[in-house]
Amino acid sequence: MDLLLIFISAAIVNNFVLSMFLGICPFLGVSNKLEKALSMGLATTFVMVLAAMVTWLINNLILVPFGLPFLQYVSFIIVIASLVQFVEMFIKKTSPALYRSLGIFLPLITTNCAILGLALLAALREYNFLQSVTFGLAAGVGFTLALCIMAGIREELDLAPVPEHFKGAPITLIIAGLLALAFMGFAGLISG
Repeated sequence: MDLLLIFISAAIVNNFVLSMFLGICPFLGVSNKLEKALSMGLATTFVMVLAAMVTWLINNLILVPFGLPFLQYVSFIIVIASLVQFVEMFIKKTSPALYRSLGIFLPLITTNCAILGLALLAALREYNFLQSVTFGLAAGVGFTLALCIMAGIREELDLAPVPEHFKGAPITLIIAGLLALAFMGFAGLISG
């Protein structure tokens, strides 16, 4: 039951993008086409799950036992950057078309504050290994969900008569705000 609550909390109630406002850059930049949004979401989810595992191991087997928790930021950033390089090489090798379509946004996963936030929140909440991995998976699912919802709406807007002054960034920011309001309706269902 505890893992289910962590999953629902991270994916929907306390969605990293729409409630905590982490990972806004790829949310706004990659969410114009559903296929790109799904690919970016899956790549980010993969990195989040791996980051949750590796940062938990580093934090609980090295940093805390040796009295080095002040090195969390540095070590977590190094882990995240390494994992993103791994994912980037994997996607480039297995799907060159996807690699080209994601373009600059793939290396930007390294600077995605949602992934660092995930690692730091898991350490702060003192999750065990399984809880940390569940939290990483749920945060990634929530990130992908937010990207795909936004991409679906933006694809439909291409066919809608949007006033000239609202086209582009203004309507995108309005939609992001409305989605955040909609997801804030879940606030209070689950704390944490």
